[in-house]
Amino acid sequence: MTASQPDLEAFENPSETPKTPRRRRRPVSDRLVEAYNRIVSEPPDRSDFLHTVMCQVGMPRRSTEARLFERHNGPFSILLEAGKLWNGREWIPQPLPYGSTPRLVMVHLSSEAIRTQNRRVELGDSMRHFLQTLGIQTNGGKRGGYTMFRKQMEALAACRLTIGMQYEGRVVTVDAKPIKRFEAWLQNDGVQQTLWPGVLELSTDFYETLAQHAVPLDYRALSALKHSALALDVYTWLAHRLCRIKKANGVMLSWENLRDQFGQEYVNSKDFKREFRNVLRQVWLVYPEARLEDTPGGVILRESPPPISKAKLSLP
Repeated sequence: MTASQPDLEAFENPSETPKTPRRRRRPVSDRLVEAYNRIVSEPPDRSDFLHTVMCQVGMPRRSTEARLFERHNGPFSILLEAGKLWNGREWIPQPLPYGSTPRLVMVHLSSEAIRTQNRRVELGDSMRHFLQTLGIQTNGGKRGGYTMFRKQMEALAACRLTIGMQYEGRVVTVDAKPIKRFEAWLQNDGVQQTLWPGVLELSTDFYETLAQHAVPLDYRALSALKHSALALDVYTWLAHRLCRIKKANGVMLSWENLRDQFGQEYVNSKDFKREFRNVLRQVWLVYPEARLEDTPGGVILRESPPPISKAKLSLP
């Protein structure tokens, strides 16, 4: 087994997956295989971006009643605080944003801000248009449709994000409430009036640090992994991490290390290990140049090309 080839007993080889009969695959597998085929056969027609810190430490993955959320990883840390939104009559408390939706929204906002070089991001004149922009289905009932998405948008717009970084011998704290201005229309969903944003404006601090610390991502991979917040976190982490490895023998991460970073909500370590392996297979499929090795006690990361090379970057 070479460093660039998976251990077939631990991971599925991405090159073998497309041979699986279509009728036996589920929709998620279909989407992953389609993304794999596109990624290996053609360059992306655009690049997406996410802040370096948010590639290393993600937001909550599950619903929580907590009003504060902290996560740390090496020199990076985030502190997320739930906020309130004005609905025209009163201040409404919002929960902490969680799951894949706020992650995809932050990628979209960050990418648009970098491409347009403008902190003010237009979201389109309808919820359907924005959902389709992110590759999210606009049907499928309450959970898969507008209501859940809108609630996460409002939670993200209300929250306060503080970023901690250590680089170039300095410790930096950035009060980076990502969304400074939230302009919304009142809409009637048939039951009550609701808010839907037309314009989101990134805070100056967040935008300025984003411009210096943005990680290029392949939007096709993000769209394929949209079903799982953990998969999105692992993909963005590898996109940032692998191209920065300089050690000839790679970097060994134990399952304890990985659980501290990605599995704090798992009570059972075996459950985390099983889920992480499954997610890593999915991520590897849409990041086929990632050089990973399963090893007793953990995973070895080796220097790999980034998902989007500098030559392929689509910048203004």
